[in-house]
Formats: sequence, structure tokens, C-alpha cells
Amino acid sequence: QSPYCLLGLLLLLFGEAIRIWAVSFAGGKTRTRKVGAPDLCTSGPYAFTRNPLYFGNMFMYIGIALIAGAPNILLMILIIFSFFLIQYTLIVALEEETLTNLFGEAYLNYKKNVPAIFPRTRPWEAQPQTKRNPLLKTLKTEKRTLQNVFLILALIYLKSQNILYWLKQHMFFYFS
Repeated sequence: QSPYCLLGLLLLLFGEAIRIWAVSFAGGKTRTRKVGAPDLCTSGPYAFTRNPLYFGNMFMYIGIALIAGAPNILLMILIIFSFFLIQYTLIVALEEETLTNLFGEAYLNYKKNVPAIFPRTRPWEAQPQTKRNPLLKTLKTEKRTLQNVFLILALIYLKSQNILYWLKQHMFFYFS
């Protein structure tokens, strides 16, 4: 078991809490493969960072790495952080081009006042404010992420108990 397991669990939960908060304002409209949005969301966590889902993801994946453990955990965290920073910088550039085309001056003003990933300390006050969705609707939208987290945690647990090794040794034909 990783000595950083508790810290990892706290970071994982913190990251998912950020995601749930963000989805409660943006809904499922930002959770598609198509870049775009029916309206510009600037409320809730979007008043602190333009990309709270990505910010939450970074905490989640660093948390998962800490839970899984590694002999060189600091290097692993640095690699994860660097990967997400590069990946999200590229994604954000594509999304911003589309959002600028869709919302024009309103998006440029938002972009000027709210940082891309790392949040500002105080919320940006913009109008109009987006209405928050109910928790049940939010969780339904976030269910795939929650399922993936539970699957990853289950695999980490199975590995830590050597169950995956036992299965591979005794049921090798399934893993060939």
C-alpha cells in the first residue's frame, strides 16, 4: 500500500468535487466530442477558471498516482502534471478559437478576466449568471467519470492484493 494513499484519496475527491461543481453549472453541454456550447458559462467555478473540468482532472490523476504508488512518485507526478499541462494547452487553444467565433466580444472579455486553467483567487462577476443544475442531474452527467474512477481504484486494489498476479498465473489463457 502506498504511503501517500490518504493524500491521493483527498486529491482525488477534491478533483472530483471540482468537476461536479463545474458540471452542475455547465451541464452535459460541455461534455461532448464536438467543440462548442449553446451559451457562455461564467458562473460557479467558471468565474475562477475557464476550464474547471481540466483543473479537477489534474487533481484526480495526481491523486490516483499517489494511491497507486511508485518508487519514484515525485517524478511520476511531474510527468502527469506536465502531460496534462501540454495536453490541455493544446485542447484549450482549439476550444478558445471556437468560443471566440461563437460568442465574440463576450468571450474575449471573459478570457481577459479569467485564467485558462489555474484559478484566480476571487470570482469574476459577469452577467448573466448561469443557473446551477440539481445534484442528481449533475451526477447523471458525471457518471462515466465516476465509473472510470471506481474501475481504476478497483484495479489498484486488486493489484495491491496480488489478485491480478494470481489470476494471470492460474488463468493465463484469458490474458494471452
